[in-house]
Amino acid sequence: MLFDTDVLIWVQRGNKKAAALIERTQERRISVQTYMELLQGATTKLQHRHVKNFLDEFDVAVLPFTANIGHRASIYMEEYALAAGLRAGAAIIAATAIEYNLVLHTGNRKHFKDIKDLQLKVFRP
Repeated sequence: MLFDTDVLIWVQRGNKKAAALIERTQERRISVQTYMELLQGATTKLQHRHVKNFLDEFDVAVLPFTANIGHRASIYMEEYALAAGLRAGAAIIAATAIEYNLVLHTGNRKHFKDIKDLQLKVFRP
């Protein structure tokens, strides 16, 4: 399972449903894009440590950005940026899910709904 940034933010905010989802998932993964977004949301070094500790505590693997993911994400931008408003971060996350053949769990269905071949599972907080 690949988690979108929003699901992890829900956990950090104390959402029990999001925490239960993470806990019952055996193989927890995120894109390096999600990792960077979590760090971007932090405003202090302490908060950066909290992000890292959170990912360690839940044994979340950060999947790297590869040439294939970059190529696939750029194709998604060409296809969906103008027509559906796809943003670069979402394209990278979707490309990561497809490259690793993982289901993407997100609360932001609208960001990903148009991408063909993406296995999507919507989270409702």
